[in-house]
Amino acid sequence: MRFVLPALLAMAVTGCTGASQIDALDLKPSNEVVSSIGTPTPKGKVSDEEVLTALSGGTPVSAARAAKFPEGVLPEEQVAFAPPPGTLAKTHRQTIYRARFSDAKPVPFKGASPKPFEVHGVDVSKYQGDINWHELRRHGASFAFIKATEGDDHMDVAFEKNWKGAADAGIPRGAYHFYYWCSTAKDQAAWFIRNVPKAEGALPPVIDVEWNAHSRNCRKRPGRTHVLSEMKTFMSILERHYGVKPIIYTAPDFYADNLRGQFSEHSFWLRSVIAHPSQVYPDRDWAFWQYSGTGLSGGVDGHIDLNVFNGTAESWQRWIGKRAL
Repeated sequence: MRFVLPALLAMAVTGCTGASQIDALDLKPSNEVVSSIGTPTPKGKVSDEEVLTALSGGTPVSAARAAKFPEGVLPEEQVAFAPPPGTLAKTHRQTIYRARFSDAKPVPFKGASPKPFEVHGVDVSKYQGDINWHELRRHGASFAFIKATEGDDHMDVAFEKNWKGAADAGIPRGAYHFYYWCSTAKDQAAWFIRNVPKAEGALPPVIDVEWNAHSRNCRKRPGRTHVLSEMKTFMSILERHYGVKPIIYTAPDFYADNLRGQFSEHSFWLRSVIAHPSQVYPDRDWAFWQYSGTGLSGGVDGHIDLNVFNGTAESWQRWIGKRAL
């Protein structure tokens, strides 16, 4: 799954987990390391005290966010959480487990930590290997984004297994597509639709847009006009097919080059591994924050990407009620 400040440029690493077989093998060593900790090994049944039912409650926010949105005033993205009066949620109310993730390379986040957020999730690909989805859920995965496709001819070999595993464990899941700048939007949309089912209750599909600087096959960096045109075409095709607006995943450098002031009607999923998104994307409301690529959790061997939802457990129920397929 690199922005204005030099420190961010040096430390941000692009891409969802295993964003590409091509790119993941060629990534430069990460500069995110601050210290190391061991893998958590909680045992036994989760106690009642460790379960958060989906009831309303405040989520601690950064001082910058509190100043921008005083009490009682919500940003546009959160206003959109509430479905129209008289409508019902598309899915049953979800039990939210307290997040028990840790990080192999923890950092002191600038602005605010992701820990106080109520709804945590993961994103995965074949690089996570065999996942125990029920265990992952008990450790706090309340949603999952699963790599499905890349370009116009690559499918993640673990997609079908992960798609079914997450659903069987009761984890709301969505599929993401790693956009390839060397093929057309129409071909890539057709490939995604061919491989990702229109499943009731699924999260909106995701377009993962970033620069592929370390790709062995395609290092194109098209101009902003071309980027926006291709994204619009791709997302319009997916919206017509799935009936919901796709989520946009991106990283700081790509956002700075192309996405400022664009696609305000779409939910954004933002990568920011050393700071709260308000510090890196100060002009953008967001729905999901990918805060680590080196997370640790029961149910997964090795690292896993960690994320939070920008809202309370209650607003999460409303969000999926409005946005799910």
